[in-house]
Amino acid sequence: MAKVIFKSYKENDSLLLPPSLGDLVPPTHPARLVSNVIDHLDISSIESKYKGGGTSSYNPRMLIKVLVYGYMCNTFSGRKIERQLKENIIYMWLSGYSTPDFRTLNLFRAQRLNGDFESIFTQVVELIHREGLVTLDVQYIDGTKIESVANKYTFVWKGAVDKYDERLKTKVDLVLRQAEKVISSEEEQIGTTVGMNAEEFQRRLDNIVEKIEKVPSEIQKEIKKISKESLPKIKEYERHKEILQERGSYSKTDQDATFMRMKEDYMGNGQLKPGYNVQISTENQYITNYGIYQKPGDTTTLIDYLESFVRKYHRQSKEIVADSGYGCEQNYDYMLNNDIVPYVKYNYFHMDIRKERKRPSDAYKLPIPYYNSHDDYFVCSMGQHMTYIGKRQRKSENGYVGEYRRYMAQDCSRCPIKGVCTKAKGNRIYEVNLNLMKQKQLVRELLTSEKGLIHRSKRPIEPEAVFGQIKYDCGFKRFMLKTLPKVSVEFGLIALAHNLRKYAGKVLYIDNNRPQNLLFQQRINGSTEIITFFLKNQVA
Repeated sequence: MAKVIFKSYKENDSLLLPPSLGDLVPPTHPARLVSNVIDHLDISSIESKYKGGGTSSYNPRMLIKVLVYGYMCNTFSGRKIERQLKENIIYMWLSGYSTPDFRTLNLFRAQRLNGDFESIFTQVVELIHREGLVTLDVQYIDGTKIESVANKYTFVWKGAVDKYDERLKTKVDLVLRQAEKVISSEEEQIGTTVGMNAEEFQRRLDNIVEKIEKVPSEIQKEIKKISKESLPKIKEYERHKEILQERGSYSKTDQDATFMRMKEDYMGNGQLKPGYNVQISTENQYITNYGIYQKPGDTTTLIDYLESFVRKYHRQSKEIVADSGYGCEQNYDYMLNNDIVPYVKYNYFHMDIRKERKRPSDAYKLPIPYYNSHDDYFVCSMGQHMTYIGKRQRKSENGYVGEYRRYMAQDCSRCPIKGVCTKAKGNRIYEVNLNLMKQKQLVRELLTSEKGLIHRSKRPIEPEAVFGQIKYDCGFKRFMLKTLPKVSVEFGLIALAHNLRKYAGKVLYIDNNRPQNLLFQQRINGSTEIITFFLKNQVA
């Protein structure tokens, strides 16, 4: 039997010449790409936030590298990154053996990067653009809801605030009027409390308190109750309204978070939870833009989102591809007026192209009335002309005013299908937005064209696949920071890590475990610098 020989093993064996950390990092490791990319970024805006004097500070470029690489490895917690800096060789090499604690990492992420991280993200996307991996000429846009770290049981609803605020103001106003009537010996005048604020109630209360001895004891008790309980409550309602603005709800533990219906609920029933509406644009599954919004609907976010793309890159994409959640008159007007080709679906688009459209609230099917644009009239299903009788305007949630024209049939009394055509007692009235109708016709032609079919086939595998990777592959389903600016930085780190992870797959190519020559191209200040790493000791 052959003798078994084991390799030498000593835990506390010291080396005469300790190895360098860089020798332990493979040449094709993604951490080298992260380090190289961030070394060539302009972070002067972040460096300008530091004040001189006192002790030395950790290098902001090193902290960015550590945070980005941590997010690439699905390590989002500052405490876990701190632990990796003390145990993981890759983190040690990236940090130059610096060991910032979790407080330093969290403070840098929440405050130092706040307002300036978009510039870092934009520079990396521009690098990817110069490499030819994205063109920035097309945006595949979609949104998703990501839960906030806020407590889901501490909430404020706008409907309840408006209801109880008006009820309390009416009650307080009644008591104050009774006291004012006694003091001034004038007839009570019934008015309204609409528009009255806490300051006006306080002024009236102060005037009554000065002459409180003239008021009956029963009313004096009510006045004291108003001063101690009702007036502070009115001020609290006003504070809630100031925070809510146009939103319908917010969480008390993260006032920027809005309650939205989450698909990824643990019970599988789509509960309302505090969260944010995250919008992204992708091209070749690279994230080219992102935005965080407080309203759950996608329709109202598109214009501001497209303008944020211009602010980042000083240009606009030629084509926008999105689902029916973004299709509305205001968005179509904006895109067409800015020379953007809108490959954006609208509601019931698929029913229109299949000639099977039906009214959503009824079980029957009726064709859309035919429109004669020359003489401006519609023709109903029974061939009766519907003539113009007037128009009215409707205001959208964003304040956009659309014009709707009304057309009425001549005589529906003898129509055999009136019961399934209209529920009105008289003649049927058809209300239509002609501008939106023309826009839908244009969009329908674009989406059914050869290029439109290509975009429609790619849209589900562009942003939706990226969201799937972020949520399920990386496990990022909940923010760790609070408030809108900090959440924006956090998702920016997620987006940058996603792009670099994908970019590393293109640059650091390894086939069958055989290292290949690594060609990494950087462009600095408009010039081109090619950095080529030739790997040593390649397998023959």
